Amino acid sequence: MLPGRALRPSAKVLPEHARNHNRSLVLQTLYRSGQVSRADLARATGLTRVTISDLVAGLIAEGLIVELGQRDDVRPGKPAVLLDMNRGATQIIGVDLSEHSVFRGAVLDIDGRILASAEIALAGSRGDEATAKVLTLVDRLIALTTAPILGIGIGSPGIVDASGTVNAAPNLGWSDEPLQRLIAEHTSQPVFVANDANVAVLAEHGFGGAHGDMMLVKVGHGVGSGLLVAGALVLGSRFAAGEIGQVMVGTDDGADTPYDREKCLEAWLAVPRLESRVAAAAIAGESIAPVLREAGQRLGVALAPIVGALNLSEVVVSGPEELLDGPLLEAVGETLRNRTMAGFHSDATLRMTSQGRDIVVRGCVVMVLSAQLGVS
Repeated sequence: MLPGRALRPSAKVLPEHARNHNRSLVLQTLYRSGQVSRADLARATGLTRVTISDLVAGLIAEGLIVELGQRDDVRPGKPAVLLDMNRGATQIIGVDLSEHSVFRGAVLDIDGRILASAEIALAGSRGDEATAKVLTLVDRLIALTTAPILGIGIGSPGIVDASGTVNAAPNLGWSDEPLQRLIAEHTSQPVFVANDANVAVLAEHGFGGAHGDMMLVKVGHGVGSGLLVAGALVLGSRFAAGEIGQVMVGTDDGADTPYDREKCLEAWLAVPRLESRVAAAAIAGESIAPVLREAGQRLGVALAPIVGALNLSEVVVSGPEELLDGPLLEAVGETLRNRTMAGFHSDATLRMTSQGRDIVVRGCVVMVLSAQLGVS
């Protein structure tokens, strides 16, 4: 999950870096393809059969891959022995801190299947009290594991630096909170903490079939986004890439209007604000569609220059489907088409995520696999 590093290795590298890279290349091929022979691996990776034999022997000794037995082969000669990742050897803990009412977590296998889950009510907790609840939830999840833990992934709101320190998460009262270090010291496990939207975009890449340059917009207590460009996660010079929630989109009073939080994207789109406006319209006996369309238009205004500047092929939206999927998403699409160059930017795919509410915990699987094994 390093900035600028492609998530999926796909080619050989220089000798001084070769073994670790090629090890990841073999694991990546098995993770995505599965049930292939050593000869299949050599063809798929471009590595020699001698190199493959050496790498496979080491990975079997580590318990990361297994032999499945001989292939049923009608071709002459000795049948090939099939290999696969040892998919039950380890488990991953994923934790989602982005929802405004609960902290959620799960124990998952390396294919992103949820094996057990737990949650803890946030109940307005902030600062040290919120941190204590994260540790309590992690302890509960560790108790639910049935195999060695490959790593613990945490998706946190706010700006998170490369060390897993939450530089700023106002909704949780965190400032320079060393969350990764605290959890690692508490559990003695490998821990990886990242911004929740960045973790979510990893899930869409790893399990949602997303291809090409893409952006995932995560709508919850606030609004954030994750960016994948050239196969790598974009973090920015101060780890704030994708923080679109505080971008002013309420410039109806003119371009010289001073910065005003009440005219930022979150004022229209953050779930508590949007739910409040929808409820007010319903109580007044009015249609809620105009409220949703206005929020979608504001999001489209924020996204258009990003789609145009990066020539993104796909924009994915994650959040409550009852609010986002329908008039709101339609308004986003219309605004993007009206504000970007036809034929080059306006045909970017716009859709809801395929991962549902579990997007962050499943993204934690990709984050841990990438960090620990170099695969995704």
